[in-house]
Amino acid sequence: MALWDRIKDSAQTMQNQLVAKKNDLKSGAFRDASMAMCALVAAADGSVDPSERQRVAQLIATNEVLQNFAADDLRRRFDDYLDKLTADFDFGKVGIMQEIGKVKKKPVEARAVIQIGIVIGGADGDFDKTEQAVVREVCYALDIPPAEFDL
Repeated sequence: MALWDRIKDSAQTMQNQLVAKKNDLKSGAFRDASMAMCALVAAADGSVDPSERQRVAQLIATNEVLQNFAADDLRRRFDDYLDKLTADFDFGKVGIMQEIGKVKKKPVEARAVIQIGIVIGGADGDFDKTEQAVVREVCYALDIPPAEFDL
C-alpha cells in the first residue's frame, strides 16, 4: 500500500474512532486542547499561509466530533492560538502545550486530542515529519506512548 493510502486510511480510522466517542467529548478543556492541537499542527513547519489556515478552519467546521461546539467559537480559539504561534512560535508553543495538558487526566479526551492532530495533519494527504513531531511531542506531554498512534 502506498504511503499516501496509509496516511488517508490512518486519518479515516482516527476520525471513525473520534465519532464513536463523540458523546464523551463535550468539555471545555477538550474544546480548547483540540483547537490548540489544530493550531500546533497547522504551524508545525513554523509558518501558516492563508490557504493552510483556511483549510484547517474548514476541517474544524466540518468535523463531526467538533460539532458539539459552536463553529464560530472554535474558529476564534483556533485563530487566537495560531496568532500566538505566528507572533513567537516558541513562546506560543509553551502556552499551547499548557492548554493541551489540561486534558492529561482524562484519557479519552487526551487520546482524542492526539487523534484530532493526526486527522488534521493527514487531511492533505501528507502527514509530514514536522507535523508528526509536534503530535509526538503532545503524546509525551500527555503521558501517552506515541507508538499507540504509530508515531
